[in-house]
Amino acid sequence: MGIISSLRSVARFKKPTFSLASRRLARAANVMDLRDIARRRLPGGIFDYIDGGAEDERTMRENSAAFGRWTFVPRVLRDVSRIDISTDILGERLPAPIIFSPTGFTRIAHSQGELAVARVAARHGLPYSLSTMSTRSIEEVAAVNPGTKWFQVYVWRDRDMVRDMLMRADAHGFSAIQITVDTAILGRRERDVRRGFTLPPELGLATIASGLRHPAWTWDFVRAEPITFSNVERYAGDRRRTAVNLSMFIASQFDPTLSWNDVAWFRENWPGRIILKGIQSAEDARLAADHGVDAIMVSNHGGRQLDRAPAPIDIVAPVRDAVGPDMCVILDGGVRRGSDIVTAVALGANAVTMGRTYLWGLGAAGERGVEAALGMLTSEMRRSMALAGLRNLAEIDRSVVRRAD
Repeated sequence: MGIISSLRSVARFKKPTFSLASRRLARAANVMDLRDIARRRLPGGIFDYIDGGAEDERTMRENSAAFGRWTFVPRVLRDVSRIDISTDILGERLPAPIIFSPTGFTRIAHSQGELAVARVAARHGLPYSLSTMSTRSIEEVAAVNPGTKWFQVYVWRDRDMVRDMLMRADAHGFSAIQITVDTAILGRRERDVRRGFTLPPELGLATIASGLRHPAWTWDFVRAEPITFSNVERYAGDRRRTAVNLSMFIASQFDPTLSWNDVAWFRENWPGRIILKGIQSAEDARLAADHGVDAIMVSNHGGRQLDRAPAPIDIVAPVRDAVGPDMCVILDGGVRRGSDIVTAVALGANAVTMGRTYLWGLGAAGERGVEAALGMLTSEMRRSMALAGLRNLAEIDRSVVRRAD
């Protein structure tokens, strides 16, 4: 008894955890740990599709590394007992300056896919963005998410198809569209080329062998209904019969004639807010403002389009200077820490997005992993603000950061 009493005085006995997901998440201290768990749980081609970028992946790496060139200028003795990270975005009060970015083919990470992410966003009162290339439809997402929803849309050749999707989104409560403007043609993602990975995946001996090495993902995958591009299949006629043909149909829709004139077309056909996703220069930010958009998303498509494009954090300040204080500016790409969010706000962003971060969580532990990723970012943001002497977003400006180099 004496030994047990002594142990109890200096230590606590850990309660056993029977949930595999709980044990996995307990080992994760940050979103990069979630990435490591997802890398182990997912087949190699699946993980690389989520994780990879274009060509040499210099832009993808720089998106995150560029945050490291900024340091804080901490203030002390400022009573940081209450930290408020809420903000206003496009007329709505959000509990945090975070938006769930659109990701295509999300069910490749987990069978619940977009539905899991949309539920997390709704629970936390944050905007969820649905991709045109999603594996759950506009209608399915609306059924599980009564909150703020945005729809990401491409400028495709078949404008009647695009118009119909806009009508569906409007009818199901989506309040804004994100027009992706950096995909006149598709970038080359060489990890996928090396893996022989395609969308949808083509089954071969290597695919089967990889599935056997990752039984949890494989069991989840085979029990679920077949994956398809849910928003688009109704428009493809006979080609909808196979996901392979549907993928070819989608590839044929990307329009290299994309121009500023297309923004006016969307204004005529969409009653809600318009966000341009893919702005990468101050000059284009000014043009976007001149064309009357409601928000600008500074983005290089997560480093998946033009390699050697600028890191979003490097052009937030020039974009803010170009458009003035009233335009909503959203940073898309590279956020891995709550301190990254504080830095982005300091340089002029109204909000940031999470995309790969929640996909890593989804691949690591499904919906609970998405919750974990969001919780990590928000708790780190509060901690960084407190340690820097910042109590709310109104106190965050360029004076609180300094260029390290």
